[in-house]
Amino acid sequence: MGKQTVAEQFIDILVRAGVRRVYGVVGDSLNPVVDAIRRTGGIDWIQVRHEETAAFAAGAEAQVTGRLAACAGSCGPGNLHLINGLYDAHRSMAPVLALASHIPSGEIGLGYFQETHPDQLFRECSHYCELISNPAQMPRLLQTAVQHAVGRSGVSVVALPGDIAAQPAPEKAVEHALVTDRPTVRPGEAEIEKLVRMVDEARRVTLFCGSGTAGAHAEVMEFAGRVKAPVGHALRGKEWIQYDNPYDVGMSGLLGYGAAYEATHECDLLMLLGTDFPYNAFLPDDVKIVQVDIRPEHLGRRSQLDLAVWGDVRETLRALNARVRPKSDRRFLDRMLKKHADSLESVVRAYTRKVEKHTPVHPEFVASVLDELADEDAVFTVDTGMCNVWAARYLSPNGKRRIIGSFSHGSMANALPQAIGAQFTDRGRQVVSMSGDGGFSMLMGDFLTLVQYDLPVKVVLFNNSSLGMVELEMLVSGLPSYGTTNRNPDFAAVARAAGAYGVRVEKPKQLRGALKDAFQHRGPALVDVVTDPNALSIPPKIRAEMVTGFALSASKIVLDGGVGRMLQMARSNLRNVPRP
Repeated sequence: MGKQTVAEQFIDILVRAGVRRVYGVVGDSLNPVVDAIRRTGGIDWIQVRHEETAAFAAGAEAQVTGRLAACAGSCGPGNLHLINGLYDAHRSMAPVLALASHIPSGEIGLGYFQETHPDQLFRECSHYCELISNPAQMPRLLQTAVQHAVGRSGVSVVALPGDIAAQPAPEKAVEHALVTDRPTVRPGEAEIEKLVRMVDEARRVTLFCGSGTAGAHAEVMEFAGRVKAPVGHALRGKEWIQYDNPYDVGMSGLLGYGAAYEATHECDLLMLLGTDFPYNAFLPDDVKIVQVDIRPEHLGRRSQLDLAVWGDVRETLRALNARVRPKSDRRFLDRMLKKHADSLESVVRAYTRKVEKHTPVHPEFVASVLDELADEDAVFTVDTGMCNVWAARYLSPNGKRRIIGSFSHGSMANALPQAIGAQFTDRGRQVVSMSGDGGFSMLMGDFLTLVQYDLPVKVVLFNNSSLGMVELEMLVSGLPSYGTTNRNPDFAAVARAAGAYGVRVEKPKQLRGALKDAFQHRGPALVDVVTDPNALSIPPKIRAEMVTGFALSASKIVLDGGVGRMLQMARSNLRNVPRP
């Protein structure tokens, strides 16, 4: 047997770290690594059509599985294409290892063909970014990269020149132990005691939850029940906290609905649990605020805190549930539950009026039917822009479904590539890409990846022939829409030409049957729904200081009302309010 190369050793370490596939586009400097994957069991090379797709797919895989995922790009332009997807993975706290292949090591710094400096370029979107300049560095450097990505929940980038990848690995390389799981972090005793006192002294407590409440649903519900607290959520907290929640008061923020805004402003203690909610204009400045987060750098950067608690939300609440005094006064909670139900009743009327006869098809109707027909454990990937509105208001989480999008980075074109990564984790699980026509067409080439690997992703295309959110931004700013209109093909015909299932929907009565047929199809499918671009309404709460930049446009005008099955849940919760 020949001596192991650096590339082979690199791939062996990735396999030991739990990586099952590497997404990317082959290229000369990357060839030794791709060939090592070809000859190594337990790991596959996934050929995509654009490296940006590779990074988005790896990020989605990491979010679905909780394990390290990987992507790769060849030297110069190849690895540069990774950067947008890596930014998204990093801001979504997805553990991703990116291999940025590099030009020949002896040519670095001399203006060689396709030269860039990946060890500098990717620093802002990674926890760790280093260049391997010597074969002896590789095992320890890659181990360090893996542990940064896993331990700090984000991206690590390793730049590896192609000539070094092809060199023999050092003799008797040490097989390092790898950290591939994160521990839980319990706050210090002093912080717990301070927090207990603050909760006991407060008359009205509100919980506002983000993605850091993943795995803590039971603890959040127990705590809310003990202190009679309304529970609101940010968009990234929706899938973890909205279901089976008798204390739900909806979502705050640019796409918000219900009574979450009022609940956060009318309490005397607001607890921010696992959220790095970016829109501080929607947070109060005249109530006591406690923030609990596993990432200390998140603490206090959005609002002034009365107490910062560094720790895991589940562990923190377990400690509180054992110590805080139960509250008996639920008047604040009941008032917020009623306000929430009343709010949803008012916005749902616009949705229910003749929506099944409206042409072009109401996008709310599409989202509502999609939510009804999709599997109980479906994974939804959601394009940025209008599709975010539909996901926020119509997708019903249940503890089994996943909702993944570019919710922190806000990139276009994320849904299709994220669906690729999600589907590779489990071909038997339903994966639905909620794509806008602008986002879909931006990375449409990777629809061919679905066909090439026969991935059964279902693309539901909300096709309003425009960059809808940008049009709204212009409208609110008093500008005429310009440069926002898309001249689109029949996307269903494009899908069929590519070898997939494709159907076009232009009337509401066609929708349900089209979705059912697509979901029953064994391979990739696309449902091209021609939707109404002109459904507008005024959202929950707007103040003058919120009206700046994107906040102006996206919060002053949101798409036409309707909140899907959330109204049913609000009505059910309201029935549990004790009557005098």
